This record gives sequence, C-alpha cells and structure tokens, in this order.
Amino acid sequence: MSLTLKATNENLPPNVIRQLAKELKNLDESPPEGINVIINDDDFTTIFADIEGPAGTPYENGVFRMKLLLSRDFPHSPPKGFFLTKIFHPNIATSGEICVNTLKKDWNPGLGLRHVLLVVRCLLIEPFPESALNEQAGKMLLENYEEYARHARLYTGIHALKPKNKSKTGAISESTTALNVDKSSTASSENTPSMPPAVSTSTASRAFGTNLQDQNPTVSDPAVGAAAARKKDGPMASKVPVDKKKMDARKKSLKRL
Repeated sequence: MSLTLKATNENLPPNVIRQLAKELKNLDESPPEGINVIINDDDFTTIFADIEGPAGTPYENGVFRMKLLLSRDFPHSPPKGFFLTKIFHPNIATSGEICVNTLKKDWNPGLGLRHVLLVVRCLLIEPFPESALNEQAGKMLLENYEEYARHARLYTGIHALKPKNKSKTGAISESTTALNVDKSSTASSENTPSMPPAVSTSTASRAFGTNLQDQNPTVSDPAVGAAAARKKDGPMASKVPVDKKKMDARKKSLKRL
C-alpha cells in the first residue's frame, strides 16, 4: 500500500499528515489484535476501524464498525470516537458517541492512533458504568449483570454478528437437502439393473415356435398328463391293430395252400 499526501487532506497541517501517514502504514502492516483499520488516502481526518468483540464478553463473535474524527488541532486535541454499529454498552451512547477518559481528560498528544484503538477495544472487556452515556446499560450492569449481558448479546446478534462462510440456513438448507436426496435416489435407480418384464406363456410360445408344455416333463395334474399322453401316442396306438389283422389274413391264406 502506498500512502501519498494529497490536497484533500489540507485541513491538517503537513507535519501532522506525515505523522498520520506513518502511523496508518504501521497499523496496516502490523494491525493490533482484533482491530482492522480501513484507510482512505484521500482523507486522514476520518479513520474507520472494525473491532472484533473480545472472547468471553457479551460482544464475542461480533464485528463493530467505529470511526475517529480528527480535528485540525490534532494531535493537540483528542479525536472524537463513534460506534457506527449499534451496541448495548454503558460507555457508548445510543447515538454511537464513545465516552472514555483517554479521549477526554487523559488525552496526551503522544499517545497515537494505535493506543486509542486498543483503549476502545478494552472498553468492550471492562466497561465503566460510573461514567455511563447509556444510563440503562450502566444501571443494568451494576444491578444485574446477567440481564445486562443478555441485552448486549441480543444487540450483538442482531447488529454485529460476523457473516458466516456457510450461509445456507433455514429453508435454503432444507431445499438443498431435499435436492440432494432426489439426486441420490435418481442416481441409485440409474445404477440398479432393471428386471426384465414378465413374458406370458403364449407370447413365449409364439416367439420360439414351440409348446412350452411339451418341454416340461413334470405334469402335476394326472388328467392333463393322460390327455397329453393319448394325444402324443394316439396315431401309433391306432396303427398297431391294423397290422395285426393283416398278419392273421396272411396266415390263413398260407394254410389253404
């Protein structure tokens, strides 16, 4: 990243611009834990940062956008801090204004932007209800911490929750699951060999030109078996008596001779 001095920063003295350019470059190359600074080369008077909610606090898993406004007197006068993401916190007003001593009576021109951002993130770990801008949050923190934490988690879940990589939830997940089931069942039916259709006896007989009953030696019905035997042996049985009569006639003629 190259930070250049541009005319749009004319609200700040040149020496302050050079100092800010150096600080912002350092923050970009070596960011503080849980803090991501968004740099605009054209305007150093407004500095944005995303602050991750510290683990073990009601702000965990949240990302909170804030901004620092630098006046022409910076660094002799402290910057003003505002949360742009809605948050339930004793030291942050409903308008987003941040109340912390570092940005007021304890300000020192030599503190620098890194220190300011770290103080703001530490405020999410240890609020100061005695100097509350949000009186409801301050009173709740002093009287009933569990109720305060519940409210803070609710705000975090609604306004500051980190976007997840897997965004398929609810009906989208259900429709995707149903789609996968349909695909798997279709693939299963395609991979399963289909059974050949049943062929009737008459169709098979016509196809092969044979009587399937003749190819089955086992006959379960005796009447059917006898009828089949008579049909099969009929011509031969009627032929045998005719030959016997002819033989008897020949014998009689031979005796006469």
